[in-house]
Amino acid sequence: MTAARRLLDDPRLATLFAALSKTGAETRVVGGAVRDALLGLPPHEIDLATTALPDTVLAAARDAGLKGVPTGFEHGTVTIVVAGTPYEVTTLREDVETDGRFAKVRFGGDFEQDAKRRDFTINALSLSPDGKIHDYVGGLADIEARRVRFIGDAATRIREDYLRILRFFRFNASHGEGPFDREGLHQSIVARENLSRLSRERIRAELMKLMLARRAPEVLRAMSHAGVIEVILGIGYPARLQRLADREAARGRPADAVLRLAAFSALTVEDAERLRDRLRLSNDEFARLAAAARSFAPLHGRDAPPPPSHLREMLFLCGPRAAADALALAHAESAAAADDADWLEAARYLEETPTPAFPIKGADLIARGVAPGKALGDALKTLQAEWMRAGFPRDPAVVRRLVEEAVGKDGG
Repeated sequence: MTAARRLLDDPRLATLFAALSKTGAETRVVGGAVRDALLGLPPHEIDLATTALPDTVLAAARDAGLKGVPTGFEHGTVTIVVAGTPYEVTTLREDVETDGRFAKVRFGGDFEQDAKRRDFTINALSLSPDGKIHDYVGGLADIEARRVRFIGDAATRIREDYLRILRFFRFNASHGEGPFDREGLHQSIVARENLSRLSRERIRAELMKLMLARRAPEVLRAMSHAGVIEVILGIGYPARLQRLADREAARGRPADAVLRLAAFSALTVEDAERLRDRLRLSNDEFARLAAAARSFAPLHGRDAPPPPSHLREMLFLCGPRAAADALALAHAESAAAADDADWLEAARYLEETPTPAFPIKGADLIARGVAPGKALGDALKTLQAEWMRAGFPRDPAVVRRLVEEAVGKDGG
């Protein structure tokens, strides 16, 4: 409990509570900040709930000399900035109507009812300014057990918003331990086809968070077995993802959501296009997946990394990021251990070797009599291939000799 109460030691939060106390309403820290503090995790953001109406919250902020922004006014949310830090303050709400995607709500004044409309017990805790933790649904016991459990009837919670199926798996990956709650898993499987009713942007946001979670490979394997991945992605390769995650750990690198998505569900450029459509990927995300898939194709089926000469070709032809991604995917596909010295040395080589730059321009060939147009393009292409075969030389004399051989000259 002490860890959660430490949230109140922040002078910015104390300033905010003091400002809101002038409304006469009750305000508490709610949700993820309380949960994470109890688990010993740093909270990403601190959200508050209040019985005050949004216009009253804005007025209280203004009276205290704080900046208030009506970021979600129609939903009861006001953002108040204290010493440069934004805090979302939301008026308590009650669901009026839900359809599995969106909810119509009305403002309420009951913290218990607000807690019971949330998704999981671990997300329904609240903390008063006096340090008291309020638990109406058994969240403290579930935090102690690292158990992710729907509040009340799992089927009902899921019908209110089908995204909660993905959140069930995501929170198991980031906060859970051990087997899934049996009823939660069962109802998630029963309702899985309804995920197709959700916007692709919402699915992408949840999936990319899940990819970064501590138990992501294990949970995504369970999602594959449960048929959830088939609905949202079409296909998944859990074993390849596990090997990539093991490789990240062996190299001491943080999880990479886009690369993990590639390992899990993209073997080809066509797969990247499928993921772009199903997840509404950004242009940069799609470009990275497609480049990784193209660069990976020549490495498919290798049990040993390419030699340095091949790695330099990859750097030149694919660029450093696509080359590194392709090598990571090839390592994950191979039978080699995650800490295999040869594969890790190949990765270091790609990181430490400058990308070769072709030292010859079209003007160099035109100056030697090559006509602009197709002849020039063909000559450059041939010359580039010869330069690569020669080992990417930078010595001017060697480059000049290659140029002269390519254009049929015999000297300066």
